[in-house]
Amino acid sequence: MPKPDLDALQSEMTAWRRHLHSHPEFGFEEKRTATFVAQKLREFGLDEVVEGIGGTGVVGTLKRGSGNRAIALRADMDALRITEQGERPYRSQTPGVMHACGHDGHTSMLLGAAKLLAEEGGFDGTVRFLFQPAEEWGRGALAMLDDGLMERFPFDEIYGLHNMPGLGIGRFQTRAGSFMSAEDNFEIVLKGVGGHAAKPHAGSEVLVAACALVMQLQTIVSRRLSPADIAVVSVTELLTDGTRNVLPGTARILGDARSFRPEVSAAIERQMGIIARGTAESYNLSHELTYTREFVPLVNDAALSQEALAAARTVLGEDNVAVASEPMTGSEDFARFLDHVPGCFAYVGNGEGSAPLHNASYDFDDRGLIHGARFHAGIVRHRLRAG
Repeated sequence: MPKPDLDALQSEMTAWRRHLHSHPEFGFEEKRTATFVAQKLREFGLDEVVEGIGGTGVVGTLKRGSGNRAIALRADMDALRITEQGERPYRSQTPGVMHACGHDGHTSMLLGAAKLLAEEGGFDGTVRFLFQPAEEWGRGALAMLDDGLMERFPFDEIYGLHNMPGLGIGRFQTRAGSFMSAEDNFEIVLKGVGGHAAKPHAGSEVLVAACALVMQLQTIVSRRLSPADIAVVSVTELLTDGTRNVLPGTARILGDARSFRPEVSAAIERQMGIIARGTAESYNLSHELTYTREFVPLVNDAALSQEALAAARTVLGEDNVAVASEPMTGSEDFARFLDHVPGCFAYVGNGEGSAPLHNASYDFDDRGLIHGARFHAGIVRHRLRAG
């Protein structure tokens, strides 16, 4: 197996990543990104490259030897509706959209792994490179699956990476079992009778009730669920039709909830309904509750988590690999693939000084690209060992 020029690959991946960062695209709009990805995969000489999977997804296939097992590696491609701050020369050229979650880096790492494996081989079997749209929506994985992903491009197990601010460059973490939470979205609408701000007694305005409801929702986790269960209920928006001298007649309260077990998610929805109904009745208002489940919990396979840790130790070094101490209440669309095959999702460091994910000042640290690419290639060679 020829020795790779990792410095040259690092330079290439940096250029790819910065190009993608300059041209971010929102979920299911990643046409330019998908074209770029497909072009690179064809340049690397993959056996098959198919575009348009689940809308804008791309699947590349690489085969070596005669092995009959297949592994999938997945990266997400979409950006966020956030206006980028800062004066980087490669900053977003798309107004109001930026790569604030590092999907430009995830895509570039997987492209780097595809190039490494295409040039060097070192495995016996099939690798599927999945470039997924619309992860932030929680819809992209389902779109690819609904488009016949498993039937058209079958695989036996799957692996994915996400960068992690606060974790050192070159560091790797994962854990068996529950790793990332489900995400549920909710909207509560209170309706009454608005009116003049000088005469609150003349109607049934909603703002005081809405504020009371926001505070009561905080008791779901603190008083209505078992302390042994991890859960988060966050109100993120309170919108009314009032103005400076007009008391509102309608209020919308929106937010999300996180949990790791379906039973907890159901309990949150049930308690939210009790609180909304009771608050509305006590203020002589009507109410509507809409509760939807966007992301499912991400549960890593126990055996394959150990395999991922072993592969990471081989390529990154023992001291740079650790078992995550606790699950994370963020959510990931990768979990949808784990409903079909076992696999493992892991974090790679974006540096201790990195801005948080989904922050207007965030940027993927290019120094981490080579470590992600090497892990992707490493897990393939570890699980599809050549004779």
